[in-house]
Amino acid sequence: MARRYDTRTTIFSPEGRLYQVEYAMEAIGHAGTCLGMLASDGVLLAAERKNINKLLDDVIFSEKIYKLDENIACSVAGITSDANVLTSYLRETAQKFRLRYKECIPCEQLVMDLCDIKQMYTQFGGMRPFGVSVLYMGWDPHYGFQLYQSDPSGNYGGWKATCIGSNHAAAVSMLKQEYQETPNLKEALALSVKILYKTLDSTKLNSEKVEIATLTREGSGDKAKTLLRVLTAKEVDDLIADYLRQVEEKKQEKERLEKEKAAAAAAAAKSS
Repeated sequence: MARRYDTRTTIFSPEGRLYQVEYAMEAIGHAGTCLGMLASDGVLLAAERKNINKLLDDVIFSEKIYKLDENIACSVAGITSDANVLTSYLRETAQKFRLRYKECIPCEQLVMDLCDIKQMYTQFGGMRPFGVSVLYMGWDPHYGFQLYQSDPSGNYGGWKATCIGSNHAAAVSMLKQEYQETPNLKEALALSVKILYKTLDSTKLNSEKVEIATLTREGSGDKAKTLLRVLTAKEVDDLIADYLRQVEEKKQEKERLEKEKAAAAAAAAKSS
């Protein structure tokens, strides 16, 4: 039945569905995982690297996280070539705003601008939706630190923590259980590593497979500035090692408690 209504983005099915948009969403479900999280003193993005060829030059190549302006960065999940087009548009829009108003563009305004373009590509014939979902992290003087997500349909929303890409359902389920209200950035980094470790398909998590970036504020008053920093490979490996150490300590503690319980049960049986 769907085959009669999925040839164009402008055709609704009898159930009121746009199949081409749904197919674009499905393509994102097979892309690398991207996770975003708000903290009290910053915001972070963590992304899975699908292409980890050792011959790639990391200095000039970033597959998942893009800087858009001084106060805004984004991470993408989906078709990389589509993402390159959209990030170029976002950067151009941010620079036009800066040229006109002499200040950084507000985060939500930039997200809305791109979502208008995405929605247009679902409404007119001869176009296809962009096969990309985007996580935006940013700061502006109006709302402070912010995290947004947009999808191929043009919808967007603000989040405290969310995930896109493969295994996003499992990651979001873990976030609902583990995410505490306004954690600090250190706690958020530890939680992001934990979730990626448990949800990624790879057998071993390391810095080659994960890219993490943080956005924070430095200074105060008029001298305050936004700092966007991509964690080094050593910092990512240290975060993973800390998580594995905690897992091992909990495992040893559990084994110790089980042994004590078994010994107490044996002693009670012997005395009776």
